[in-house]
Amino acid sequence: MRAITISEPGGPEVLRWTGVPDPRPGEGEVLVRVAASAVNRADLLQRKGLYAPPPGTTEVLGLECSGVVTELGSGVSGWQVGDRVCALLAGGGYAEQVVVPAGQLLPVPSGVDLVEAAGLPEVACTVWSNVVQTGRLTAGETLLVHGGAGGIGTHAIQVGKALGATVAVTAGSAERLSRCADLGADTTLDYRETAFEDEVRADVILDNMGAKYLRRNITALNRGGRLVVIGMQGGTIGELDLSVLLRKNATIAANSLRYRPVAEKAAIVAEVVSRVWPMVADGRVRPVTHAVLPMTEAGEAHRMLDAGGVFGKLVLAVDS
Repeated sequence: MRAITISEPGGPEVLRWTGVPDPRPGEGEVLVRVAASAVNRADLLQRKGLYAPPPGTTEVLGLECSGVVTELGSGVSGWQVGDRVCALLAGGGYAEQVVVPAGQLLPVPSGVDLVEAAGLPEVACTVWSNVVQTGRLTAGETLLVHGGAGGIGTHAIQVGKALGATVAVTAGSAERLSRCADLGADTTLDYRETAFEDEVRADVILDNMGAKYLRRNITALNRGGRLVVIGMQGGTIGELDLSVLLRKNATIAANSLRYRPVAEKAAIVAEVVSRVWPMVADGRVRPVTHAVLPMTEAGEAHRMLDAGGVFGKLVLAVDS
């Protein structure tokens, strides 16, 4: 089969569409013929040599995909050859075929086409596991989403609204903020012009910036608030005044989806299917796709994400 490989750590030009050995499913695994994958910021870090895949995981990029089941490993039940699926991956999505633990497969949601479905698993599992399972967001609370125009942000806005929360977002232009409002955001803040901590008090904050926003996020929390850090775009080392955290009875959590054990991922996937997929089916949550590019143009997709201006997800389609 063919897959996108990395000749050496570097820029988008190091990505190559080349032949690699065919994967085979082991016990509890399923082989999927890939229709599409999607680009995540973690892919850019891995391409640069800054984010190694978990031990034993393929070096091929791609944290999610959609496609059709072509082979079942031993011990797999509940799936059949020919099923249309999407999947949460530890790697391997930028390829014509990928092996997936059966517990990380999801049916393609009703009303979503097979290619577009490739952009859902990573954002859906990230948002649900962090905003709901860790952040415990409930109706009537306020959710602050940093990076509201990105793939995770656009999904989080919609899930937050579907759960009955008030949603505030930060983004970097009036046009992007307007589109966030179209998705349901109640408060939109241009991070270049506004100190969000002066404008919002949130019960849950979904943060992709890390160190740069640590102090400001704590200021923005309500009493009993929950800060959930999922990214480090603003650095890894920050200073925290614990007295403020104590006075607010607030908590900080930091989660990485990719490194969780298979059983934990399967539990997240199961909740996404039971709780989020009905929101997709009835239109409360929809995929937000900036563009669909051929898999052979993965390098161009990486350039686009690096340059900024992408709203939602970039999807990479395999030429059948």
